[in-house]
This record gives sequence, structure tokens and C-alpha cells, in this order.
Amino acid sequence: MPFSHRFTLTQYLIEQRRRFPNARGDFNALVLDVALACKAIAGAVAYGELGGVLGNHDAQGSDSVNVQGETQKKLDVLSNQYFTRLNEWGGHLAGMASEELEHPFQIPNHQPRGKYLLVFDPLDGSSNIDVNMTVGSIFSILRAPKEVLETGRDVVEADFFQPGTTQVAAGYALYGPTTMLVLTVGNGVAGFTLDPNLGEFMLTHRDIQVPVDTHEFAINASNSRFWEAPVKRYVDECLAGKTGPRSKDFNMRWIASMVAEAHRILMRGGVFLYPRDTKDAAKPGRLRLLYEANPIGMVMEQAGARASTGEKPVLNVQPTALHQRIGLVFGSKNEVERIERYHTEPARSEMINPLFAERSLFRD
Repeated sequence: MPFSHRFTLTQYLIEQRRRFPNARGDFNALVLDVALACKAIAGAVAYGELGGVLGNHDAQGSDSVNVQGETQKKLDVLSNQYFTRLNEWGGHLAGMASEELEHPFQIPNHQPRGKYLLVFDPLDGSSNIDVNMTVGSIFSILRAPKEVLETGRDVVEADFFQPGTTQVAAGYALYGPTTMLVLTVGNGVAGFTLDPNLGEFMLTHRDIQVPVDTHEFAINASNSRFWEAPVKRYVDECLAGKTGPRSKDFNMRWIASMVAEAHRILMRGGVFLYPRDTKDAAKPGRLRLLYEANPIGMVMEQAGARASTGEKPVLNVQPTALHQRIGLVFGSKNEVERIERYHTEPARSEMINPLFAERSLFRD
């Protein structure tokens, strides 16, 4: 391929250091350690069955289950190890938290500690990996509380209970036909593509912006019987197309990998809904606030989109638990604001599309 000069991730961070106060030397080094973990995961994903990484993780003769009650894939466990091992030694972190770990990960006593916290979902959409579909990693960087820095004590769960508005940086890696890293340091959103020859993330998408309007939405329609009325109303109006109240046709997407859904929306617009529903009253949503909703929310907001619980901005939610679940809606701003508005309006008794109605499609 002909040579064309592009910024590497390192060069981009140096540029941001000149322009933006968050991008200091130790912060830049932390981002590069995260990127290294993503490169390692990308390599494992690329080998697939050849690398012996597909299938469920075996723990003492049976499938392993994580703190979420979900069966762990081999790549879930391996990806978590890449994140912890490649970030525990650099002296930039006071602690970590992961979807795969019940409690915070402590920086080993023999390693230096830093002023940041790292939270991550090491392999989002891992149920897709055995069928060779797109998966990814999601991460968020927070500042460690002042007490942790002053005393040097081990981190506790409460240290991570910071609303999304306090994030220093957030992003995700996408392991698809190409490997990409999407990053915000609070100064817009940039996308980097992994050059397999150089082994470097190269800047390929500067200042990504999400269109405010869209003709696409993504939701798991198999849960329609559990949706709350505002969500039913929104989906019914989309399905009604040009003959309905929206007067335009919509396409529905669903990949079952939030990071892949988020990337599609960043590239061409759309709206993603994984709302709170009545399927399990004990769970106020399916996605995790700290290491899924908040980082994706920050990326979206920095790209001119909107991220919401369906009722209010998700980045304003005060966390109360390390693995707290929440409903999430994000994407093209005008669509998300419409969904929020539907939550404040009186419920409609009649639905437009009979497909999701309680009555049969057929009349007596």
C-alpha cells in the first residue's frame, strides 16, 4: 500500500497534551497501556479457533460463571487478564474494576500506584465470538479520590461511585474486519485504525459527529412484551413508517453487541435502546452503568449525540454499586430527546402497530 502520513495514537495524545489539560504525560501513558491491551485482545480474536480461544471457560470441570451470573467465554477471561496485567505495572493506576471481577482489582503492593482508576468491560458482545461476529472492549478512566492518593490505601468499591460527568476519558475498541480504537479525552471523539504492518493505531477519523436525525433504530424486539409504554409507542411509530405519525420509514438493527451498535451509530447515525423493562423487576436495566453506559455515554455526548436512561441524561446518574444496572438509550440527538419526551407524556391506550398489541392480529 502507498505510504500516507497519519498521526499515530501517541502523536495524537501529544497533540492533545498541548491543547487540553487532561492529556498529561502519565495519562497518555495509561491510554497507551489500554491500547496495548486492546491490541493483544485483537490478536487473540483474529486467531479464533486456531488459537483455542473459542467456547466457554472451563472452571474445575464445568462452565465458569461471572459475578453477573453470565457464563464466561474463554475470551472473556483472557481479555480480562490482558487488561489487568498490562495496566497493573505502569504506576498510573490506583485500582481497576471489571465486569468479570466481583470486587475491585488491587494494584500489587510491589508495583507503583498512580492517580487514576480504570473501569472496563474486557469483551463486550462475547456471545457473538463463537459465530465470528463483531465484539469489542469498553473502558472508562476516572480520577482516584483524594483520600486514596494521600493515604495510599487499597481502593474500595465506593471509590468508583462517580457519575459519568467526572470521567477523564472513555472509549472502546472494536474487533471487526479491521480493529479500531475510538477515544475521547473530553475534547471530541477520534477514531484510530490498527495498522497490522506497523502494529500502531493510526488516526483515521478525526472529530466524529453523529447526525441529529436518523432512519435507523436498534432494539431487541423479542422483549417487546416487557417494554414500558413510552418505548412501545416509539417503536410502534417507527414501524408504522411513512403512513404513521413519523411520516418516514425506519430500518431496525440488532447485533447483540453494544459496542458494535455504538460504532454504527457513530459512523452514520441511529438510536440504540436497551431500556428498563418488566422482564425482571429486580434489575432496573440490563447494561452496567460504570463500564458500559457511562463510557459509551461520554463518547456519544462528545460526538454531538445524546445518552439517556430514557428519562434523563445517563451521565448525571450517581452510581451506588460497582455492577449497577441501568436502562440505556443513546444516539442521534433528536430521536433520544423524543424518547425522553414520551416518558413525560401521558401513556397512550392505543398502539399504532398491532404486532405488539395484546390483542390478536386476527379479529373474530
